[in-house]
Amino acid sequence: MSYPILDTIHSPADLKALSAEQVSALADEIRAYLIHEVTAHGGHLASNLGVIELTLALHRVFTTPHDHIIFDVGHQCYVHKLLTGRRDRFPTLRQGGGLSGFTLRTESEHDCFGAGHSSTSLSAALGFAQADRLRGSDAYSIAVIGDGAFTGGMIHEALNNCEKNLRLIIILNENEMSISKNTGRFAKNLARLRTSGGYIRTKRATRNIISHIPLIGPALFRGIRDIKQTIKNMVYSSNYFEDLGLYYLGPVDGHDSEALEILLREAIAAGQSAIIHVKTQKGHGYAPAEQSPSAFHAIPPAGKQAAHNFSAEFGHTLTKLAAEDARICAITAAMSEGTGLEEFRRAHTNRFFDVGIAEEHAVTFAAGLAAHGMRPFCAIYSTFLQRGYDSIIHDVALQKLPVIFGVDRAGLNAGDGATHHGIFDVAFLAQIPNMTIYTPATFGALRSAMHAALAADGPVAIRYPNAGESPAIRAAFYPEGDSEASPALRCDYADGEELDAVIICHGRIAAEALAAESALSAQGLRCGVMLLELIKPFNRVADLIEAKLPRGEAVVLFLEEEIRAGGMGMLLTDQLSQRSIMQNKQIRILAVDDHFVQRDRDISIFAAAGVDRDAIIQEILAAAEEKKA
Repeated sequence: MSYPILDTIHSPADLKALSAEQVSALADEIRAYLIHEVTAHGGHLASNLGVIELTLALHRVFTTPHDHIIFDVGHQCYVHKLLTGRRDRFPTLRQGGGLSGFTLRTESEHDCFGAGHSSTSLSAALGFAQADRLRGSDAYSIAVIGDGAFTGGMIHEALNNCEKNLRLIIILNENEMSISKNTGRFAKNLARLRTSGGYIRTKRATRNIISHIPLIGPALFRGIRDIKQTIKNMVYSSNYFEDLGLYYLGPVDGHDSEALEILLREAIAAGQSAIIHVKTQKGHGYAPAEQSPSAFHAIPPAGKQAAHNFSAEFGHTLTKLAAEDARICAITAAMSEGTGLEEFRRAHTNRFFDVGIAEEHAVTFAAGLAAHGMRPFCAIYSTFLQRGYDSIIHDVALQKLPVIFGVDRAGLNAGDGATHHGIFDVAFLAQIPNMTIYTPATFGALRSAMHAALAADGPVAIRYPNAGESPAIRAAFYPEGDSEASPALRCDYADGEELDAVIICHGRIAAEALAAESALSAQGLRCGVMLLELIKPFNRVADLIEAKLPRGEAVVLFLEEEIRAGGMGMLLTDQLSQRSIMQNKQIRILAVDDHFVQRDRDISIFAAAGVDRDAIIQEILAAAEEKKA
């Protein structure tokens, strides 16, 4: 494919000399380039197609890295990456050693702030703007925020701290979508927020009059501007943002580069903190993404169609359970499709709640439902559940309320990187009294865990990966089927069997353990794998482990794809260490050891974290050598 103008863009400076016609043509080229590359290699497509013209306008008006452009979440930064010297690496997007799918400070000086979670951009931009004020810098800080992010509390907390005299510009990108369709009162009111054409004409006439008044000092200028604002409020009324002291401009067609540049320069001329209301369309210019932006939010590489996974099975099972139990409700935080709850939403509309990007609220809302007799299932990605930690402790566990957490995307997540790894939830949930934690490794075990959770009298977390079932795990631990199995503990060895090593693990990493077991057996080392599908309460799990551990001097390796500190291995080792069966056994823990996992090479995510098949083998062989010594 040919990209004659894009081929000449090596830095943002190359944009500034382009004519309006060339900018429009460049937008078309970038759109074609993104469609070609992202559909081939995977990534976030719809959101990036929606901000092409906006990103071009930002880089033509402002100068990074002197000025600071901060993208909320950061998954819509692909155009920004193309314009800031990273096109040659773009085919490596979201791959080991390649470009991040989000903004990343270590990747480019043009990425001033890393992101991966929503609603953080304005707080960060406010920090940049205040730092520039304190340092006497003339740099601008620009936060690019989708309207979906305004369902998150952090945005409003930051708005509350905005000051009028900052070089701060907020781009409110209204596309009526988070990942799922926006919900809530703010989104509905935003759709009616407009600067009328009449006001625009009045504003221009007022400016002409003021421009002919002799300048007699800043005080008079501020007074005239305040009078103008008062008159405008009387005639056309103010809006939410103006009431907060922000200079409001818009809305403007977010796919009109010239109009965008005019308003950006107007915001600069205003000399105060400003907000520009932009209207865009997710997936703009690509019919399939326009018609189904959620489906094209994040797409797999060509030829790798998404299979039925744990999220879909969770949603399907919950829909069936709710048909039999009127107490069951489902809650999601702007992720109905990602968490597999679309089927539930359609079948049980009045018991489905999408609270927007507001995980803390989601948890306490679930607590309220539970306190009044309902059985809420709160489905949130592990990485986003971190935001609701205080509410889990204070509002759910302390009151021993039966809230059931579907902890989606638990464990390592290769494509999205460190911001989306679900490696902390075991450690932070395990510390909470009254919490039960299930870790089903098959769909049948997931269904059983959901049934068991319904019968519990306190909070329950059911954690599962962004994946489908592993045939190896099913064959090893459920050779006769798992439909009626109770999730607790499974072994791929017989009671009383003499073993040199036992690997105790949970979740999909059991497949790595089974591969290591096979390799060790080929070397003459008798090894077995124990799969935990319940990891808390600890004393109960420790009893189950004790009953299944072989006698003798076997190496016991706790294996997990989560953070080591406070994880399953450390907590269960503490429970088991005083028991007689552990005498003469070498205990090892293999987990993510105090670092954020990034894939530096084209290797598996387990290898990058140091918990793959080869790492398991090395750990057990090293322990065996120590025993001989």
